[in-house]
Order: sequence, then C-alpha cells, then structure tokens
Amino acid sequence: MASYVNSCRIHGICGPKSICSYDPSSGPKCSCLPGFKMKNQADWKDGCEPEFNLSCDNHDFKFVQFHHTNFFGYHYDILRNHTLEECAKACLKLCCIAFQYRYFPKDGAYRCYQKWELRNGYHYPSYNGTLYLKLPKSFQYNKPVEGLKLNCSINQTKQLERAYHKRTGYGSLEILIWCASVIGLLELICVILVFSFLYKTGISSNASTRGYHAAATGFKQFTYAELKTATRGFSEEIGRGGCGVVYKGVLSDQRIAAIKVLNIEVNQAEEEFLAEASTIGRVNHMNLIEMWGYCAEGKHRLLVYEYMENGSLARNLMSNSLDWKKRFDIAVGTAKGLAYLHEECLEWVLHCDVKPQNILLDSNYQPKVADFGLSKLLNRDNLKGPSFSKIRGTRGYMAPEWVYNLPITSKLDIYSYGIVILEMVTRRNPTNGIPAVETSGEIWHQKLEAWVKGKKNGAAATSWVEELIDPAMGYDYDRNKMENLLEVAIKCTEAERHARPSMSKIVQLLQSATQ
Repeated sequence: MASYVNSCRIHGICGPKSICSYDPSSGPKCSCLPGFKMKNQADWKDGCEPEFNLSCDNHDFKFVQFHHTNFFGYHYDILRNHTLEECAKACLKLCCIAFQYRYFPKDGAYRCYQKWELRNGYHYPSYNGTLYLKLPKSFQYNKPVEGLKLNCSINQTKQLERAYHKRTGYGSLEILIWCASVIGLLELICVILVFSFLYKTGISSNASTRGYHAAATGFKQFTYAELKTATRGFSEEIGRGGCGVVYKGVLSDQRIAAIKVLNIEVNQAEEEFLAEASTIGRVNHMNLIEMWGYCAEGKHRLLVYEYMENGSLARNLMSNSLDWKKRFDIAVGTAKGLAYLHEECLEWVLHCDVKPQNILLDSNYQPKVADFGLSKLLNRDNLKGPSFSKIRGTRGYMAPEWVYNLPITSKLDIYSYGIVILEMVTRRNPTNGIPAVETSGEIWHQKLEAWVKGKKNGAAATSWVEELIDPAMGYDYDRNKMENLLEVAIKCTEAERHARPSMSKIVQLLQSATQ
C-alpha cells in the first residue's frame, strides 16, 4: 500500500498551492487550501491561487495550522532548536507565506522550514509535521485539516448514452480474458519456480560475490574485478580530487564510463552504502551527472558515472575553449541542476563542493553537476539534519558559514555557485585570491568577490563589465546579459546568507535576461 500512498510524492501532481491526499478507493486527489481557489477549472496541474492579496504587512495576517500536511522544498532557511513563536517571527521577518514545524525524535529537536513558495503539497495521517499557513486575520477557518475532503473532480456532469444488448455465447472479449488469465497463471508459476531455485542455490543472498545484481532503482552493482577489467587495471586517469581518483573505462555492454575510486576509510557496511547509493541513483535531471552503478566490496568503494566527452569546466577554462554563449549556457544549466537538488529532489541534497572541477560538459558543452551525492556517501555518520560536524568544500569556494560555525543550508551551495560564475567570466582562480598592490608597494591577495565588487564600484558605469571579462572569451557578447550574470553572481556571494537568492530565483533571473 505504501507505494500507492507515495503517489502523492510525485512532484507537481496537484500544482502550486494545492495539496494531494491518497484515497484507497480512487487514488490521489487534489484540493486547494482554505483561502485559495482552483486556478484552472480544467486542469489541477495549474494549482490554486489565493482569494486574498498576499503582502508583507504582518499586522493583517495570522497563522493557521494544518496537521499532517507538508509542502516539500522551497525553503528560505531551515532553523533548528527554535520555538514555535521564534519560528513564526522569523517567517514574518522574511515575508514568507507559510512555515513547516516538525519534531525529529532522533535529534530530539524541532526544525522550522520557512516557505517562500507552496509546491509539492501532500497530506497523510502518518506524517508528523504541521504546516502553519499565513492567512488574513479576517479569514475564519475552524475545521481540522483531517476533515478536509480532497476532490479532483470538476463540477461538471454529462449524461453518457449507453445501450446494453443481450448477447448469447462467448464473444471475442470473453476469449481474450480467458487467454490472458491462463497466460498470467503460467507466468506466476514460472516466477515462483525461479525464486524457489534462487533461494535454494543461494544466489540471491550472495549476489555481491558472484557477479552483480540490479539495485531497486535500476542501476548495477559491479564487482571490483569487473571495474578493474573495464579500466584496464585503472590505467587511464581522467580526474582527481580530494575524495578520489576518476578513471576512464569501457563496461561489458560497451558503454564508456567514468569510474571513481573513493579515498575513504571503510566505516560503512555494504548494505548502508547500497542504501545511500540507491538514493543518489534516484536523482534524475538533465543537468546532473547520471550514476550507472557502484561497487561496495571489501575495502573498495567505487562509483560508476556516465562519461562526459569534454571533461570539466576547469579544464575548458584553462584551454580557452569556451566562448560567451557556452559560458552563459553553462551558468544557466548548472543553476537548474542545483535548483533541482535543493528544491525539487525527493531527497533534500546539498552538494557542499560546487566548483569548476565538479561541473562536467558533454559533447555539446551542456553542463552536468557531478559529485552531488558525496556529502551523503562520505559523511553518513557526520550528517545531522542540515548541519555537518566536519567542514567540506574547497578553499576559495567555501561560504563564510563554515568559518563562523553557522547552520549549513542550501545557501552554502549558492555562495560557491556565485564564485564559479565569477571565475568563469573573469578566468581568475579564487583559490589564492587576486594579487593587488598597495601604495607602499606591498603585494597582498584579495578575494575574488571583493575584487569584482571593487571593480564595479570604482569603474565607470559603462566600463566595469569590460574590465572584468576574460579576454579569451572575446568581445562578441550581449552586454545586458553579461551584466545581469555578474549582478547575479555578486548577489550569490553576499556574506549574509539570507541575502543570497535561492537557486530557482537565480534560474529565473538568468532566463529573464534572455527574453
């Protein structure tokens, strides 16, 4: 039954500002929240719209609670150990439209999720969180949420003409039904016999040592010997990072793959690694690298990805192979991939190491974010909700939150994304800072974002962009789009994390410049 109930977790099934509930007799149903109405009477995918004016005037609004109801993603921030009153005040300060308040027994703490958009809503009794919706004080609503009847039907009826004819004997329909029943019975018997054979021979319980077996998500569990053969003894290295070395390989089905050998101490059982790898394998987006499988055998931990013909963004920046259009498309595509991880993915994922080396380019120079699941795979014991007990990332791309021990949220990746964009436009590496000379002749190093802001504030309004761009990119570019891209990157690198836009907002800002 759980798989059917989870049909309400399909994103966008009921549209924005509407909620989904599962009815065992008829499946998922949609409904508008109190104070909202259906936007398009012909299609629930358009969701609902408010019957009142949304504003930031907090004196005219109140919070109404709905138990067992959640809207997934689209958080301004995630606050831990906040009281309900503190959560409400923080929400009003940010002009959010609702907040989620939930207790986590494992942590023994409450978490507050402040919403700037209501999407992917669902309601079911087993969910232990509560949604607090901002409604006008004049709005009267006294029903408990459990009494809310979800109905996807439209108030339109049409009488269908039906004629029933008495027939004798068996027609073609009855024959097809009998045939299908017999075939189905034979298939069932075959399945039972196969599983019985597998159980008796022990194949199903020892698959990891006798070849491979398909994980529940459809990707493959490889043996170490298979991957060693595929890479010709790990002979062709194509990338290297703090988490491991990447080799090019050819799988048995002739697919070219990138195989990453993780440099980690084995502190996870094979079953735990499989669970985490399966989670990553369910993530699917055109701007995220596709994972084909993994190996968790003895001390070995390897991940198998699709191979990207044009390598990393870092390599292409060094080789001067990217013109203006390619760089702008890479900026937009990378933002879309990260927005999916932060706000749409069924498993809330933080990348924690956004940098040019982790943005790969396919044969058409379309970007795909890589290594986005390593924070889960490598820090299973250190990951506690939205906080990490161990610093992750690369110097030059790391947000100030790490230094000041602030809560780690999606704004961490947004800061790193901003640095990547500045590096992509200027081709200035942020790792060691930008050399500068004071009047005394002393050379010091300035952070990339500070250098860009200084150029913007110190140069004439018509020339600051020209002073920043990489000459190798050429000057055949759209100045308005370039200026907009730099403005977005500057917003992303604000020291105050609340001042940084969300990834979906970044996508919106970049795409608005193309219209």
